[in-house]
Amino acid sequence: MIPPQRNSGGMVALTTEPGPRREHGQKSAVSPRRNWRRGEGFCAALDLGTNNCRLLVARPANDGFRIVDAFSRVVRLGEGLEETGRLSEPAMKRTIDALKVCATKIRRRGVSRGRYVATAACRNAENCGEFIERVEEQTGLNIETISAEEEARLTVAGCFPLLDSAISRSLVFDIGGGSTEIMWLAGEGKTQKMVDWVSLPFGVVSLTERHGQGPFGSPAWETIVGELQDSLAPFCEAHGIADHVGRSDVQMLGSSGTVTTLAGLTMKLVRYDRARVDGSFLDFGDVHALSAELSAMTAGERSAHPCIGSDRADMMAAGCAILEAICRRWPVGRLRVADRGVREGILVDLMGRKAPPRGGAQ
Repeated sequence: MIPPQRNSGGMVALTTEPGPRREHGQKSAVSPRRNWRRGEGFCAALDLGTNNCRLLVARPANDGFRIVDAFSRVVRLGEGLEETGRLSEPAMKRTIDALKVCATKIRRRGVSRGRYVATAACRNAENCGEFIERVEEQTGLNIETISAEEEARLTVAGCFPLLDSAISRSLVFDIGGGSTEIMWLAGEGKTQKMVDWVSLPFGVVSLTERHGQGPFGSPAWETIVGELQDSLAPFCEAHGIADHVGRSDVQMLGSSGTVTTLAGLTMKLVRYDRARVDGSFLDFGDVHALSAELSAMTAGERSAHPCIGSDRADMMAAGCAILEAICRRWPVGRLRVADRGVREGILVDLMGRKAPPRGGAQ
């Protein structure tokens, strides 16, 4: 298992400049040039994760930016990575097919500034360099494999507008496909800084491959959640986060498909509606009830929910287990839901502007 990655020390400022380029450890023939440049016009941000490939194309606006085009597809790039340590040929082909769509959208919009990043699956795969080369050859996109620290920074930058400036401490988390990032922020008002972060080696894809799709009985469910809580303990204890529970000076914000799906289910939406979900709140009582309910179902039963669908059904139990462990470790009572993250953080960097207000991205 990949060990957790931790902040090497020091406070991380939430700057509006892009972080340093982080290459995969293996040598690659890909040019070391940055894949974004200053200028006017459209900007593009691409987030290639373990499970999803997501693109946003935006233009500057007075209050930040406005989304003019978007793309999202479940590609499961990290499928089988937990067992083999390598990206499989079918997974790479699926992903390249999706990236070809992204490249077409980028060209049609005449994008002048872009940054295209890959996260946990590419960080951990032995054959990441080979994959990145194939992507550039077949799509023209220069994908940058970023560190866990840069992923955490971009997530916070993308979600920052949803944090309440009147609350001095914030726990922000992102449950991904191959890893889960947790960030601790502190400060006054809009000057909050990311004090520390940790990247834990489990996400909805890796945990599903480790434990299966469910259904989970109560003993199995509690065992998995307990193991996850143990993984979270060192980070929690390092900052005395438990001391803040129940006080008004701490807030929680979650950015992940698991969190947004639960929000949609709580609202009983007939179909997923980002404008309603992004920026909404989830009470922990609803989190606990829905996590228990969904984890006990089969993937087929979960796929019947209008806000889940077949693409996400087999991984919801794993996502709920991770979320349940986070909520038990930091029982602050409720969390704010973010349907935004790395892509929006990239756009903030490229434009040097504030992220859009709630409902601004379509």
